Parts: sequence; C-alpha cells; structure tokens
Amino acid sequence: MVRHLFLSFFILVSYSCSGQNKKNNYVQLETIKLPPGFQISVWAEDVPDARSLAMNADGSVIFVGNRQGKNVYALQDSNGDGKADKRYTLASGLRMPNGVAFKDGDLYVAEVSRILRFRNIEKNLENPKFEVVYDQYPDKAHHGWKFIAFGPDGMLYVPVGAPCNICDPEEIFASITRIDVNSSNIKPEIFAKGVRNTVGFAWHPKSKELWFTDNGRDMMGDDFPDCELNHAPQKGMHFGYPYWHAGDIKDPEFGNKGKDKNAYVAPAAKMGPHTAPLGMRFYTGNQFPEKYRNNIFIAKHGSWNRSKKIGYQLTHVILDGNQKVVKEEVFAEGWLNHATQDVWGRPVDVLQLPDGSLLVSDDMANCIYKISYKN
Repeated sequence: MVRHLFLSFFILVSYSCSGQNKKNNYVQLETIKLPPGFQISVWAEDVPDARSLAMNADGSVIFVGNRQGKNVYALQDSNGDGKADKRYTLASGLRMPNGVAFKDGDLYVAEVSRILRFRNIEKNLENPKFEVVYDQYPDKAHHGWKFIAFGPDGMLYVPVGAPCNICDPEEIFASITRIDVNSSNIKPEIFAKGVRNTVGFAWHPKSKELWFTDNGRDMMGDDFPDCELNHAPQKGMHFGYPYWHAGDIKDPEFGNKGKDKNAYVAPAAKMGPHTAPLGMRFYTGNQFPEKYRNNIFIAKHGSWNRSKKIGYQLTHVILDGNQKVVKEEVFAEGWLNHATQDVWGRPVDVLQLPDGSLLVSDDMANCIYKISYKN
C-alpha cells in the first residue's frame, strides 16, 4: 500500500455540504489521507445525492445524476476559481436518473426503464428539453439505477442489474447491454452476461477493451463474496452470476444450476467483500505522476451490511503491459473512521477533468470533490 500523508494543513474546519437533512452530513476534509503532493477540495457543494458524472467535450459543463433524488444537474466553474459557481436543474420528477453521458453535443440520461436525450444541451442549460430515446428497459427498481457511457464503437452501454439480491432472472437482467441511439428501431444487444450490478465501467485507453466494477451478492456473511473488477475484451462473456461469485465461490442456492466455475470469467481483481466498487475511470492526464497513467481509479461506496464497515475510499489499480492487474493501492481514505465506525461520506464516481485533476462525487455528503497534484 502507498504510504499516505495526513492532510490536516489543507482544511481545518468542517462545514455542511448538504441540501437535505441527512445524518453525518458534514464534510471533514481534514480526515482525508492522500499520497504526497495531492490536495483535495470541495468543487461543488449542496448537490443532493450526487452520483454519476459526465462532462461536455471541453470539460466546461459537468453533468450529475442521482439515485435517491429525481433531478439531473449541470454545474459550471464559470470564473475559474476551482469551484462550481453555477448550477442548472435540467430535469426533475424522474425515476432514479442515475446515469449521464455526453456525445456530439447531446446529453443522455438513464432512468430505470428509459433513456432520455437532451439535444444541444450546452446552448439550452436554462431551457432544457428532453426526448425519449428508448423506454422498454425493465421497470424493476431493485438494482434498476444505471450507469451509462458511450463506447469506442459509438454505442451507448446500458447495464440492467439483477432485480434481486440473488435469483436466476430472465436474460435481459444481470447484463450489460448496448444500443444504437440513432437507430429508428432500437433493440438492446447483450454485450456481457452474469453481471449482478455494475455501476461503473470504462474502456482501456490503448486497447479500447471494456472494464467494469460489479457488486457481489449479500447475505453470505461478512467476508464472502468479494466484489469484482472485470475485464471484457469481447462480446458474449459470462461473469458467473448467479451461479458463481468472484470466480470461485459457488452460490449455495443457484450454484448447482450452473456449469463448472471454469465456464465463467473470473474477475481481473477481487475488490473486497461488500466494498461496493462503483465509478471507475482510466487516468490519461498529465497532472498526476506517471505511475497513474493508463491505470484505474475506483470509488468504493462502502459496505452497508457488514458487522465492521470497509470501503469508503478511492483506490488505484495498476495494470501491466498485458492488461493484467498488478496490485490495488488505497489512494484516498478518511470518509470512514475505523475506530468509531462513523461515516461522513461515500464516494460514488470519478471523472478526469481536462487539466488532469479528478472529480469525485459523494451521495452522502452531497458534494463533489476535486483532487489535484502539485510538486
């Protein structure tokens, strides 16, 4: 693990970033530990249930979805002081509009069963209107919130989580699908199967192959199974759910209905039991040291049903030249007090800005942080 420095010098007071009456809703940046040279600040405050992040082509507009709320936001740092000073509510009354993606001037938003499009969004921040691109995804709320992103093939990738903790659902569930948003007859194509609930994925900058996080099943005890980081270089791979978990844990209810574990794809890395890895991005910027280039940042939302909490951190996953995981290191931690088990924040998504700094959303503290590096 990387040795961290305690950033008590950066901010010495706590302040509320919440627009809602949530417990433990005070940002305490003095508790966050980062590697030497890194700094953290609040880039946007009072963003209720800040979840998935996306940006326009030049990074001047940041789009924010949420799960518990019903709104989609656009944020801007118009004066360049390193903090968002403008906020637009692009839509309200939506159903779990967690996913946001931007392409060719348009914003796409994923609800539970619908994909929406806001055309020419940059010129319509004050008067946004959307159209329904597709509305035939399942309407099940359990794992129904979605992370979305456009792949190198121009297709919009849309996961459909399992509608349960553990079950053997119909094929469209527990999958990652993709759609052509410009088609006149959209039909989701299943790209990957056996994926319980992914809320973050990205493509390797060089190989253009898909990587994604996946949340393991619950109610098998504190230590089983691990959540996963997976690698899907091609269509048609099956990652085990609901028969096998983390590559080698046979499900006590459905394991005998599946094939031998070798018939399924084992994770590229185990992420720890119940750590809830969500957003992930490959780092391609020049601001951070070279060791971070083309490697992965992952936001671990943290455990909710473990007798001793774990997660609540950002990690850095290092790959070798063959896209094999070398190791995972803790990059940022301090949202969880291990001694008292108190939690004041939960990282959700990460997004690299054009200058190479990193944004991190937090749906508990209702904030978006900015992590930067300076020699």
